[in-house]
Amino acid sequence: MVEGGPRTMAAAHDLEMDSMNLNTVREIKVELEEEEKMREDVGGKVPSKNKKVHRIVSKWMLPEEAQGTYLDRANCLPPPIFIITISLAELAVFIYYAVWKPQKQWITLDAGILESPFTYRPDKREEAWRFISYMLVHAGVQHILGNLVMQLILGIPLEMVHKGHRVGLVYLAGVIAGSLASSIFDPLKFLVGASGGVYALMGGYFMNVLVNFREMIPAFGIARLLIIILIIASDMGFAVYRRFFVPANGPLVSFVAHIAGGFAGMSIGYTVFSCFDKALLKDPRFWIAIVAYLVCALFAVFFNIFLSPAN
Repeated sequence: MVEGGPRTMAAAHDLEMDSMNLNTVREIKVELEEEEKMREDVGGKVPSKNKKVHRIVSKWMLPEEAQGTYLDRANCLPPPIFIITISLAELAVFIYYAVWKPQKQWITLDAGILESPFTYRPDKREEAWRFISYMLVHAGVQHILGNLVMQLILGIPLEMVHKGHRVGLVYLAGVIAGSLASSIFDPLKFLVGASGGVYALMGGYFMNVLVNFREMIPAFGIARLLIIILIIASDMGFAVYRRFFVPANGPLVSFVAHIAGGFAGMSIGYTVFSCFDKALLKDPRFWIAIVAYLVCALFAVFFNIFLSPAN
């Protein structure tokens, strides 16, 4: 009895301390919840609407474990400037060529775009800016509408979550990969359109949904995968049809950029979009993807200088 007394008292003391700690944690959580409600109440209706928008975006763009972090720091500053700016630039160039060279129909704008200084042309590969600027030129109404709709629907939420510099990195990586791949696998064909960048965004998002399928709510995950696959299949089908089965007065337009942009998105895009709450430059996966991308780019440059049939 004498030996058990102090132990019993110590155990009781420990239980009392544990209960006090639990009560303290609960009080802190209650205080934090009350502070959050007060902030929403002070802001009125607009913050609550913004909160709903951010909550919907987080469910579609992020795995469950990262959604709380995003909601804690979500804001619209800066707004999705990159994807909106690049879309307006592409639309302005399309309107310019449609008006500058009046068309009998706007399905294809061969007359104007083939002479554009932006279009990638195998006979003018020494003008290096064409490997990027071709994204500003589109072959017709259906071509530009498809790209604009996809990059705005997907790009704006991605930029809200990941910010413009990361989305811009993925987009431009897809654009450059598209032109370099086309110069190797379809070396005698012209290239126009932003499909390389659009497919890079879709490839990065597709890989994140695939890898984090269980965390991104199964029903949503299936819907997202089916929507992406349907869009890719229909767009690729149209591109292949125009490339091989529709006679054209001018040079045919390559579709290889679609595939190369998708692969760029599934590598660089995946690592960028999966590092939402991590330092991108400290993730070894990012550097592996960058090194692989640079190796392929250097090979493409070597091929164009020494081995290309277009020489």
